[in-house]
Amino acid sequence: MSLKIRLARGGAKKRPYYRIVIADSRSPRDGRFIEKVGTYDPMKPKDDPARITLETEKVQAWLAKGAQPTDRVLRFLDAAGLAKRPPRNNPQKGQPGKKAQELANARELKAKAAAAMAAAGGEAGEPAA
Repeated sequence: MSLKIRLARGGAKKRPYYRIVIADSRSPRDGRFIEKVGTYDPMKPKDDPARITLETEKVQAWLAKGAQPTDRVLRFLDAAGLAKRPPRNNPQKGQPGKKAQELANARELKAKAAAAMAAAGGEAGEPAA
């Protein structure tokens, strides 16, 4: 059984509210959990201290027992100083995919060919004076 510290969604439609819970990784997102250790209300402003509440002693105890936080919960724990989230580096971010690069190269070649044809046609088409 692998334990996760994760978010369980509650609240109404278009009004999310999350409980931060300890759960077996195989149980459903909003299903059975072992213990509630905090809450997250994304509808509150970012600077509101009640946006994220954590019971730090319980979280530390579960981390010591081997519970693995999800990425979103790890961000909360990092902000609270309970766990360290390593910075991520994706140098490929923002670059087009393979297909898009192939299409761009094809367009570039077409444009060069059209320019070469226009230049060749322009030279040959000029009347000799």
